[in-house]
Amino acid sequence: MELVIHETPEATATAVAQRVASEIRVAKDGFTLGLAGGSTPGATYEALRRHTVDWSRVDAWLSDERWVQPDHLRCNGRMAAETLMDHVDARFHRPGWSELIEPDDSAVLYESAIRAVLHDGRPDLILLGLGDDGHTASLFPGTAALDEESRWIVANHVPQVQETRLTSTYPMLWRARLLMVLVGGARGLPGGKYTSGQA
Repeated sequence: MELVIHETPEATATAVAQRVASEIRVAKDGFTLGLAGGSTPGATYEALRRHTVDWSRVDAWLSDERWVQPDHLRCNGRMAAETLMDHVDARFHRPGWSELIEPDDSAVLYESAIRAVLHDGRPDLILLGLGDDGHTASLFPGTAALDEESRWIVANHVPQVQETRLTSTYPMLWRARLLMVLVGGARGLPGGKYTSGQA
């Protein structure tokens, strides 16, 4: 596990974007990139899109998503699209949403889609954030998804925020070649840090 600390959120975004771009450049085949949601990674995505990489080799997907309409203000996919994916030539895989389907069914279909683009069954890089309560992806304390042992993506009801979310599970996250966790400074204080560890 590697820990890197930066003095400002801008420095964090710049460093993480540089690392992600470097990983894409040195990949021998295609590259799969799990994107984090939440408030922290937006600046990283904006910095990343300014790097020159062969985005046509990249399949990107969401490590977690709120069960909301794709254009909802709280939709992780919308944020990732507006800050990065709409500006590059990568394939962006998002979970299907409809009032006519259940989150559990969407999770099954989304897992199948992600498995189809992974090379040898392992994600190349997954970006994650860390919430104030210690959750990452949508693996919140006390929720059922924490106990999942086989599925890679599940629907997870989160009573703390009164939402259902689709989330990567530990079996998926620990298969990644590289996990990078972006952690902002204490609320109201300057600074930020990110940790990255080889899975």
